[in-house]
Amino acid sequence: MLSGILGKKVGMTHVFTEEGKNIPVTVIQAGPMFVTQIKTVEKDGYNAIQVGFGEMSDKKLTWPKHGHLKKAGLTTNLRHLAEFRVEKTDGFELGQEIKVDIFSEGDKIDIIGTSKGRGFAGGVKRHHFKGQHMTHGYMTHRRPLSSGATGPQRVFKGTKKPGHMGDAQITQTGSKIVGIDAERNLVWVSGSVPGAPDGLVRVMRAKR
Repeated sequence: MLSGILGKKVGMTHVFTEEGKNIPVTVIQAGPMFVTQIKTVEKDGYNAIQVGFGEMSDKKLTWPKHGHLKKAGLTTNLRHLAEFRVEKTDGFELGQEIKVDIFSEGDKIDIIGTSKGRGFAGGVKRHHFKGQHMTHGYMTHRRPLSSGATGPQRVFKGTKKPGHMGDAQITQTGSKIVGIDAERNLVWVSGSVPGAPDGLVRVMRAKR
């Protein structure tokens, strides 16, 4: 059994429990995925299952990717490819369809996604700096002051400065599956999920 599944973030809503409690949830279209390659220790040095998710047009499909999918006997053009490590490759075959029913309601999961890109951001927005005085003729306000060391006369690596914000891989832990719609390949996850709607996410079984 695979440790996770690829999906697409649909959006947020809320559901009510039997006790009448309102729970905010994120809807994820998880699967279907198709097995595109089976890697073994003898051939590749490790055991893994490569899967594909999401359809795409013929115009955007490259020839190497077309040949790779053709070897698996797939006629559907898949947009995203990913690997899941497994202990044994028994029970998997090329072209096999994997759906959201590998999970059950109540399972604890970790969700991996890419956060929204914020572009170039200043220190106040990026690192939550307090900022400078707004009165008494102070003119720097939100600008960072001197950050160079006096002795080495350079800026140390890792110093919090203005720069690119967001568009980074985020792992959301402590989530729980609230509900599953196997027919439509939808899963309701408690809480928020990193990334924008239609963003690619990886739903993994919780390690803790």
